[in-house]
Amino acid sequence: MRFAAFTIFLTSFFLTNAFAQRDSLVQFSGLLVSSDSLEAIPYATVFIKNSNRGAVSNSKGFFSLVAQAGDTVLFSSIGYQRAQYIVPNNLVSDRYSIIQLMTRDTIHLAETVVYPWPSREQFKEAFLSLNIPDDNLERARKNLEREKLKEMGKQMPQDAGEIMDYYARTEAGKLYYYGQMPPMNIFSPLAWAQFFKAWKEGQFRAQ
Repeated sequence: MRFAAFTIFLTSFFLTNAFAQRDSLVQFSGLLVSSDSLEAIPYATVFIKNSNRGAVSNSKGFFSLVAQAGDTVLFSSIGYQRAQYIVPNNLVSDRYSIIQLMTRDTIHLAETVVYPWPSREQFKEAFLSLNIPDDNLERARKNLEREKLKEMGKQMPQDAGEIMDYYARTEAGKLYYYGQMPPMNIFSPLAWAQFFKAWKEGQFRAQ
């Protein structure tokens, strides 16, 4: 009889504590903003002190997690000082929202001036005595050759202005000969003169 009474007492005790703990749960949510600009602080860490429960604010600084009345909630983010908030014990609702301000944690370092050489004269002397490797000079010389620049220019795609200019010239040529046959260069003496000149210069040789 005593054992049954003790069992009933323990059961009622644990159930009372469980219901009391459930009643103290709060859907704690809020918005994290900077104290100087009121800009949202995204992807900040929000966690309950001395527990493994927490959350991360979204891209707009909003967070939401389940807490208990009296919990200490800690906020941290890179570039900001840590902040904390204690969930009130006298809440009349199971939902509670806040706007948490966070202060920037800015560290000002002393000015550092870096000089490559103690004086202008020493820099000039060291610059003039530089020994640049021959392979770098040869590579730069080849890149600046006329044929190389011409080849690179052919491979470079046209920009919007060049494409528009080509299209305008093509349309103008069509309108110029509209309603008539365009001239054929095979009967043009000037075209034949240019052909013979190019032939003599060897421009039609196999590459």
